[in-house]
Amino acid sequence: MALINSANFNRLNKERNAIHKEVDASYTSFSSNGEKYFQIDTYGTSDRKFQGKISQSFQFNQETAENIIRLLKKEFNI
Repeated sequence: MALINSANFNRLNKERNAIHKEVDASYTSFSSNGEKYFQIDTYGTSDRKFQGKISQSFQFNQETAENIIRLLKKEFNI
């Protein structure tokens, strides 16, 4: 599990990129110590040994969520 820190969320230009396999995902939001969080869980590919087991979790606080929204708008020209 990872809480993504907005201050350390930087663009990296890679020479090689590839489209990954599609996976199922879910999200939840919750509060802890008066701060709200948004969490995305991914479950791995369909050929994974343990089906339905969470593969990765990403958590965002409000600052990071606002930064991601700004970046998505910029990158997709929304």
